Amino acid sequence: MEKLTQQEEEAMQAVWQSGSGTVKDFLDQMAPPLPPYTTLASTIKNLERKGYLKSEKIGNTYRYTPVIKEEEYKKRFMNGFVSDYFQNSYKDLVAFFGNEKKISADELKEIIKLIENPKK
Repeated sequence: MEKLTQQEEEAMQAVWQSGSGTVKDFLDQMAPPLPPYTTLASTIKNLERKGYLKSEKIGNTYRYTPVIKEEEYKKRFMNGFVSDYFQNSYKDLVAFFGNEKKISADELKEIIKLIENPKK
């Protein structure tokens, strides 16, 4: 699947929040400043073309449903991000946030506990 632009990611967030719906439903889910309806409609069509959404014609409108779940997108995005910026090293990613003081020692301890005792 193609990488999403920021505008497309914002639209997908609204789609995931809605579960499925029309362009107007998605517009109602978005935070201000809202894009114009026609801009969002165009973005939604691009997402369908890229394979992120499927549509069903209902009367004279379309109902869109996500093809990919939010969790799956996050996994793909993070894997690509770590690959592109940290040479596939999650250790380097965590070290970066530690060096930038974006993560505390207590938070790292919590992460270690999660790794050592994963939920099943």
